[in-house]
Amino acid sequence: MNCNKPFRLSAITIAMMTLLSQAQAQVASNPETNTAATANTANATAPAKADEVQQIVVTGNARNGGQRKIDASYSITTANEEQLKQAAPSSTADLLKIVPGIYAESSGGNAGANIGVRGFPIDGDAPFVTIQMNGSPLFPPPTLSFLEGSSLFRIDDTIERVEVLRGGPSPIFSNGQPGATMNFLLKKGRDVAEGSLRATVGTGNLRRIDGYYGGKIADGWYGTIGGFYRVAQGVRDGQYPADDGGQITASVTRKLDQGELTFYARTVNDKNTFYTGVPLISASSAGGKPTAFPGFDPLTGSLYSNELRNVALEVGPGQVINKDLANGRGLQANLFGVDFSQTINGWNISNKLNHFSGDAPTLAIFTGNSPVSMSSYINSAIQSANGQANVVAAAGGKQAVSGTATYLNGGAAVAGDQQVMSAGIWSVEKKLSSFTDELRISKEIIKDHTFTAGLYYADYSSKDMWYLGNSVLMTATPNARPINVQLNNGVIVSGNGHDGASFYTLNENFSAQNTAFYLADEWKINERIRVDAGVRTENRRLNGVISNPKSVDLDNNPLTLYNNSASVLSGSNTPVDRSDNEVSYTLGGNYKVSENFSVFARLNSGFSLPQFDTIRDNGVNAPVTKVKQYEIGLKSVSEYFSAYLTFFHNTFTGLPFQQFLADGRNVNAIGGSSGSGLEFEVAARPIKNFQISLSGAYQKSKYENYGTNTGNEVKRQPKLQFRLSPSYRIPFDNGDIKLYGTYTHVDARFADAENQQSLPKYYTLDAGILVGLGDNLEFRLAGTNLSNQLGLTEGNSRVIGSGSSVVFARPIFGRAIEASVLYRF
Repeated sequence: MNCNKPFRLSAITIAMMTLLSQAQAQVASNPETNTAATANTANATAPAKADEVQQIVVTGNARNGGQRKIDASYSITTANEEQLKQAAPSSTADLLKIVPGIYAESSGGNAGANIGVRGFPIDGDAPFVTIQMNGSPLFPPPTLSFLEGSSLFRIDDTIERVEVLRGGPSPIFSNGQPGATMNFLLKKGRDVAEGSLRATVGTGNLRRIDGYYGGKIADGWYGTIGGFYRVAQGVRDGQYPADDGGQITASVTRKLDQGELTFYARTVNDKNTFYTGVPLISASSAGGKPTAFPGFDPLTGSLYSNELRNVALEVGPGQVINKDLANGRGLQANLFGVDFSQTINGWNISNKLNHFSGDAPTLAIFTGNSPVSMSSYINSAIQSANGQANVVAAAGGKQAVSGTATYLNGGAAVAGDQQVMSAGIWSVEKKLSSFTDELRISKEIIKDHTFTAGLYYADYSSKDMWYLGNSVLMTATPNARPINVQLNNGVIVSGNGHDGASFYTLNENFSAQNTAFYLADEWKINERIRVDAGVRTENRRLNGVISNPKSVDLDNNPLTLYNNSASVLSGSNTPVDRSDNEVSYTLGGNYKVSENFSVFARLNSGFSLPQFDTIRDNGVNAPVTKVKQYEIGLKSVSEYFSAYLTFFHNTFTGLPFQQFLADGRNVNAIGGSSGSGLEFEVAARPIKNFQISLSGAYQKSKYENYGTNTGNEVKRQPKLQFRLSPSYRIPFDNGDIKLYGTYTHVDARFADAENQQSLPKYYTLDAGILVGLGDNLEFRLAGTNLSNQLGLTEGNSRVIGSGSSVVFARPIFGRAIEASVLYRF
């Protein structure tokens, strides 16, 4: 990575100069006062009853100290540590279910989610969601092929809270994300040391341990350390651990006179199975629901098995690489960051930087065409082989009339009525590196006008090695078994279980450098009215090298059908070089009707630059996606009621669409869309210790200028989704009991832009009980999808159209129960 070193050191230089200048000084205020202030701040962030009124948010505004959530002229959802646990997320992406206007398909496991925002069109992954830690993006592009930001983050007990900003001023700050920004804020040490240990067990043989400790190191110095380790077979049992790994996070904070400096670091080593679609019987009538494929439980079944776990992939003549599917879609990464803020003579200086490096591979089964009987498969293979003159010639002119099928493991014959399928073993190695630095300086230069100037720099790269395809003939059963097929004229249809080689082999290296400058002004017109505006100009320089593939017969033997047409590296490459300059802006205002009731309005114009894969698929002149958003909102908080409502409208142009099909084709297109909707977060507290909340969104978005799909509904996003969550706390002499639950409704959606693959509506029921004993012990029992509903989140994304009576779709996980005990010290 080619970073600008003087710029890269800017934050550390500023921070260290300030730190050295105060090395001999004590923290200006009394430590005990600091402790109380810190505690009060923490309490203020808890969105419960009257405390919610003073809740402070730091994401999406230029102020070092943040501002009250109710005073912010944009939509933002917050969750403290307890709310994170109560949501019982199965992954980072799954936590987004608590955010109105966002629909996360987290049924693939801990990594590899598809996340939609406010009807923004997506093919998959999460192109409009940025994941931050302490205000810095983990990786500047929110999505690359086989990578979305939430896959780079793991939630544990080192997190104090999360803030999720939608739209608003986000196109101006940080990496300029026009969609949603999910900012995780780490805990910091305090004067009074605190720690916790938490042990969790659950469905799928889950075993997990979390730990955290933080406290005072010396006068003005504070530290934290924590992390987790877990291993689990998974709700879908693949006969080996689906999740295996953990992480460690540490931080050191130096309290300054009117400022603070924090260093933080995280190391992750985690393996996660990635789940794609399973076979289902399609609905018998319009609006109906698919049903289970015979012998395959869609809620707990998995194609993964010990027989499929270790695979040998032919990637070139005489070249074989061995892969372990247990590595899945994991993460091995290191992150280091600095967060600095200081006030000097009325000038507020803030600098946030981080450096991320690691491997984010994908090794998984990708399903394609529908299952058929073993006899039908052999008959089709005979017809195909006999239709190839070179194959018949290699067989001595003899055409096949029959074939035999045997299990790879053991060699037993496969019954003719056994349902079988071909599914790919896709292997993607992805090495990532990034450095980001954002410097902000704010001051009230003119009375009631606070001006902010900011400079953002990012240097990032991705080095990829892909082998897509590598299809394996297997039984269409849970814990599938690979199959060999040979015809009676010597033709080998499936060898070592494989009935196909790589259909797309790719070696590419991309890097880019983004430099952005922005100006913002907040004008306090009077005590009730605030107006803010901002403009950002950004330059990106991108370059890369893309390999050119060719098709070869890997063993020069026409009789081995499975590797006769393999994609391999040709040795030639295509260089890519591109430069972009774009401008974004925002204008918003907030009117305070009363101390705890306000309304706001905002418009913004942002953009999304075509990332590495979009340029590879659509050429160096791929268009820039332009996004315009309009918002009107209301915020009200009282002791008995709170409400956050936002009406939004958005338009898109220059949207890239991409789809890898089962036959190896890569379909690309450019289009647009428009959509409108209403987000809502309301809560009522009619009696002491009881609360019922309702959050969700209604939206309607359609494609525009997208060929025959113009006017169709934007795929993968429901018109209506909501969560109804009651909770009741029962106090007693030495603790309390909290009962809570959630009913979730998700409307019907289309899985494809053609609006031919319908995904029916579904609901889930979650519930939990939390028992606190004194100040130290906490017991929790929680369950998700308790009624075992069959909800589908993805259709067959490798087939265009509605398919046959047997389809592939990816269901949500079945019922899962977790029990944990927490000890605080």
